[in-house]
Amino acid sequence: MSDVRAVPMVEAHGVTKTFEAGRVRAVDGVDLVVAPGEFVAIVGPSGCGKSTLLNLLGALDEPDAGTLLVGGHDLRRHRDLDHVRAIDVGLVFQLDNLLPSLTAQENVEVPMVGVVRGPRERRARALALLDEVGMRDRARSRPPALSGGERQRVAIARALANAPSLLLADEPTGRLDSRTGALVLDLLDRIRSERGTTLIVVSHDPRVAARADLVVSLLDGRVADGGLTRAIRRGAGR
Repeated sequence: MSDVRAVPMVEAHGVTKTFEAGRVRAVDGVDLVVAPGEFVAIVGPSGCGKSTLLNLLGALDEPDAGTLLVGGHDLRRHRDLDHVRAIDVGLVFQLDNLLPSLTAQENVEVPMVGVVRGPRERRARALALLDEVGMRDRARSRPPALSGGERQRVAIARALANAPSLLLADEPTGRLDSRTGALVLDLLDRIRSERGTTLIVVSHDPRVAARADLVVSLLDGRVADGGLTRAIRRGAGR
């Protein structure tokens, strides 16, 4: 029987992204291979290229050079990046980016429009996802009535709306207190474990690196010397 984990979820070779007409190399020749179902932490000082790399992985931006495959799709050659963003990748940001005029349930339904047919099915799926993140009882609440941790849980449910194989999170605990941040990390890790979803988190939070299967340390847009650290035994030291 073939090992499906032999096919990477993410495969990057020499990926480069520049700004200001090439004067700023935000991501500079990054090589990275991530297996399906892994928990990866991308760490490093501010301005080292973490968020830029995450945007490239999420097909929110395109590399200037190198090869980048996500879920088997070559993002520099793929004709329908909207499909990749809508179906293959789920995104969670530091700012939850929920629409304040919509309920929690309606926010979760937004990515399903055009993907999931019928309002009844969208509603049922949204409620099931809110239940999964412990927010079913707040389904009719709007974001201004929710705490920061509750909004982030809704944002995670929204990111899972179309059952992506890759979940990307950019500083998901950055605006939360330590206890709430730990609960959000627990939730992300549980979802990764139960669903088999590949999870890549950009964070300054050392607790993220402590949980990860693979820690990628960036410096000046490059993977630092010795900057790929794989856990010997997942969960050690928890």
